[in-house]
Amino acid sequence: MPPSSVPPPTHGVERSLRRAGATVVAGVDEVGRGAWAGPVTVGAAVTGLRRPPQGLTDSKLLTPPRRQEMAAELEGWVSSFSLGHAWPEEIDELGMTAALRLAAVRALESLPVRPDAVILDGKHDYLGLPWRVRTVIKGDQSCVAVAAASVLAKVRRDALMAELAPQYAAFAFQDNVGYPSPVHRAALVEHGPTPHHRVSWAYMDALPRWRHLKKTRLPAGGPGTFPEQGLMEASAGAEQGAEQLQITW
Repeated sequence: MPPSSVPPPTHGVERSLRRAGATVVAGVDEVGRGAWAGPVTVGAAVTGLRRPPQGLTDSKLLTPPRRQEMAAELEGWVSSFSLGHAWPEEIDELGMTAALRLAAVRALESLPVRPDAVILDGKHDYLGLPWRVRTVIKGDQSCVAVAAASVLAKVRRDALMAELAPQYAAFAFQDNVGYPSPVHRAALVEHGPTPHHRVSWAYMDALPRWRHLKKTRLPAGGPGTFPEQGLMEASAGAEQGAEQLQITW
């Protein structure tokens, strides 16, 4: 669907949260969930109630050049913005849900003022307590702060993957940014996974030559723990080491 046919995002959800007592509201969106390589990245944006830049929408609906232009405009427009990454080894260890939470917490805790409400894109609340979360399906299209987070996170993660491209030329990370593609698959068959790949994922089963490198993720906490308990313990332990990995951009 072209951007012109999508209604522009509004501050409607943020206004409702403010009426309920929130003073600082952050929009949160992720990028990289379905990639084979690279981090899953979460952006958190605080925009206030100002008029957004013309053409702001979900990053996936913008062409790469327009997305770059929008990101440059947003940098000077948002009240504050931060990024959090969960790296491939953390995704392999924790699983995607806990990795998303880890990246989101890193982003939110890097903001200069801690938000007292979060608008989270999608229907699943992967943040949970103590965060006050409002999930919004297609929030990256309908909510200004989430759309801003979407664009800024996408542009930054794409840049990170492009920086890896010269070192791993066969994988064409500058084009596929770590997502599945014929070139990416062919490079995996020939060269095997790089240190930036998520090696617990099912695509490894289709690589007979490299299948021995696949990691099997066990419930965190070891035998005898409930899966939910182990997941929370692993996530909390990873958060304790988050400071050196937090990025504000």
